[in-house]
Amino acid sequence: MSYMSPRDVVGVRAAGSISLSPGSCMEALSESSGSSATAAAGGSVTVSDFLQTKRSLSFSSEQVSCMCEALQQSGDVDRLARFLWYLPPSELLRGQETVLRARALVAFHRNAFHELYAILESQSFDSRHHLQLQQLWFKAHYLEAEKIRGRSLGAVDKYRLRKKYPLPKTIWDGEETVYCFKEKSRNALKDCYLKNRYPTPDEKRELARRTGLTLTQVSNWFKNRRQRDRTPQQHRSVVTCNSCLVNSKLVVKLHCQLMHPINHL
Repeated sequence: MSYMSPRDVVGVRAAGSISLSPGSCMEALSESSGSSATAAAGGSVTVSDFLQTKRSLSFSSEQVSCMCEALQQSGDVDRLARFLWYLPPSELLRGQETVLRARALVAFHRNAFHELYAILESQSFDSRHHLQLQQLWFKAHYLEAEKIRGRSLGAVDKYRLRKKYPLPKTIWDGEETVYCFKEKSRNALKDCYLKNRYPTPDEKRELARRTGLTLTQVSNWFKNRRQRDRTPQQHRSVVTCNSCLVNSKLVVKLHCQLMHPINHL
């Protein structure tokens, strides 16, 4: 069985033992774009030519992981799908996380949502990739619902779907997310709010950095929280003051009409 490393695939000759990384694969993929291929011995081939060859080449797990990671980072889902198609079934079923994430991404773009759900529930994934996989999980359920209902979903529709289809433990650390904010983030916002209901811009920026939220999200949270915390008595006082203002204007108008009736005929 002939052998070819990822660097051979992208037009770079393999020389001895090479330590691969997604970054090096990405660089090699970029350099090989648009280059011509030669099939002669010792020559180089492009990714496109390689993906069209027979399934007679073998890869190490490190090389498969490198290629999957590089193609995911490049956003080239079509090429990623072709690369996965090239791999033997034994490699696809090995349970390597990078391959599973690649398969999940391809399944999502093919609208193969049940396959996507099965992959995401098959094993626990590294927490570094939870957010990306969670987005695939929810977006897939949104798209399924939109297809069935024949319309776009509103915020309430999406909220109900998230409740109906909670995240599997394989892509979720178990920390409750409320109003799209992690519990730790909400606690940090609450602690700051108890100390100062009107934080300065610098304090908001620091809070955004600590919580991982945007400055707009932090500002809106404080604004909404202040509105919710207004007591009924404060609300009634505002209404009463407004009523008094309106009544005072009416009294003044009536007084003017009585004092100068001709001017108002």
